[in-house]
Amino acid sequence: MGTVLALGFIFSPFTLKTLIFFGVVIATLLILPWLTPRFFRRFGGRPSEIEAKFLLACLFGLGALAAWADSEAVRPAYLLGMVLAGSVGKDHILIRRLRTLTLGLLTPFYFIRAGSLVSIPVLVTAPAVFFILLTAKLVSKSLGVYPVTKLYRAPTQEATYITLLMSTGLTFGTISALYGLGHQVIDQAQYSFLVAAVIASAVVPTLIANAFFLPYHLLAQPAASQHRLPSSPR
Repeated sequence: MGTVLALGFIFSPFTLKTLIFFGVVIATLLILPWLTPRFFRRFGGRPSEIEAKFLLACLFGLGALAAWADSEAVRPAYLLGMVLAGSVGKDHILIRRLRTLTLGLLTPFYFIRAGSLVSIPVLVTAPAVFFILLTAKLVSKSLGVYPVTKLYRAPTQEATYITLLMSTGLTFGTISALYGLGHQVIDQAQYSFLVAAVIASAVVPTLIANAFFLPYHLLAQPAASQHRLPSSPR
């Protein structure tokens, strides 16, 4: 969220469209927490899945408004999720349906678009740039995460595992790269290197973490508790 806000304030043009966008977003964020639970109680629980359609209409509407104002569509989406967490977050069935819809339909289209803009010949001609960016990303993430895990007195294996898993930045990394390419801040070659490094930072550390630093002792405890017989009542 901080990344998106920083990109917006640094690179987005501040015009009359921006003021209209901010005004509509603020009004929507104030109204929806009151309107959403009442709308769900009145029209929810039907085969038409009106709850999911209502949320998608809000997201797509604010996203279109953000694109019209030369802003980033993910910004109102995250703010909307924050203000509706108290009402929508309690409906676990709705959350499961939204997760299925997002991961099964919307996310693939986003990553197909992001990947289609990557130039493979550019990556082949200068692999050193890719490795430098990947190393810089992993080192900077590790410097930000590992000391915090040790501050909370996590064992070395668990601290390393958490640090490797937190080295990724796939979603916001690609969002930032797409934002830069769409606003002519970077060219396609720079975009290709950045997205390739972001994808590698999501894959390589995860493979290393699961292969060498997986805390098996933490996984064994729930399994043991599930097979434990309940004690007899006294």
